[in-house]
Amino acid sequence: MLLDTFGRQAVDLRVSLTDRCNLRCTYCMPEQGLQWLAKPTLLTDEEIVRLVGLAVRELGVREVRFTGGEPLLRPGLVSIVAACAELRPRPELSLTTNGVGLTRVAAALQAAGLDRVNVSLDTLDEDTFHTLTRRQRHRDVLAGLAAAEAAGLTPVKVNSVLMRGVNDHEAADLLAWSLEHGYQLRFIEQMPLDAQHGWDRAGMITAEEILARLGERFALTPEPSADRGAAPAERWLVDGGPTTVGVIASVTRPFCRACDRTRLTADGQVRNCLFATGETDLRTALRSGADDAELAALWRAAMWGKKAGAGIDAPDFHQPDRPMSAIGG
Repeated sequence: MLLDTFGRQAVDLRVSLTDRCNLRCTYCMPEQGLQWLAKPTLLTDEEIVRLVGLAVRELGVREVRFTGGEPLLRPGLVSIVAACAELRPRPELSLTTNGVGLTRVAAALQAAGLDRVNVSLDTLDEDTFHTLTRRQRHRDVLAGLAAAEAAGLTPVKVNSVLMRGVNDHEAADLLAWSLEHGYQLRFIEQMPLDAQHGWDRAGMITAEEILARLGERFALTPEPSADRGAAPAERWLVDGGPTTVGVIASVTRPFCRACDRTRLTADGQVRNCLFATGETDLRTALRSGADDAELAALWRAAMWGKKAGAGIDAPDFHQPDRPMSAIGG
């Protein structure tokens, strides 16, 4: 098992497959992009499958989420998913994507064994999408969502970040649209994960503001807290249910006490928290001939040192030096 000193067990593994992305979201990276990781430093497909297999067989991981950067840019994605679907015990497999390339690969991913997808979509307006992402790919994302639904990668979840003065007026429209299409919507408080360090706590749309704006059009009833478990999203029944909307209040209401996640970066580092400033190098040990027992011991030690909380709201908190796209969300 992957335990820490506070008794938390990490059963949810986030695996970054690449640091690259085909969008340039203003809250994630600068317009010119980042200095991408050199290919030799990235884990190979076989190395990823080996480490995921180790986590599932030996360390108690039950859920695996593939992330990036943009994971659809990984050439071996379908084969990685297929290999992980063959693991026993079989983990739940999901993918977080911007949706741009989903139409061409959704069916293949489902056939390979992927269970569901999370798609990032912050606006229903093409011009606002261009403002936020610096790319004209809004229609591709909408088509990708429809392709995921048609392929059976359900429930299709939509992740939205609201930016003050940009798309914060769209909260209720996004929920109405998601309900119409059968998607599960989750709003995420903007976190200090931008590589250009432009995050401003005062400019963030908080969970309370999101709920207030949704409440202008919908009746929201909190789900019983017992139903949440270790899930990062607090959920509300919409107009009496059964449909729900989620809010991930990572900054104003951190969920560190129940965190059950561990992260493997694109270049083979273990992070026991998305906001951790330190990491444990599995790639070097792996390529130096370490066996599964040695790799498992390194991973357990990394998790044992996990702090009680991320400290996002501390005045001196800042984004770790490594690009968010190499860490995985």
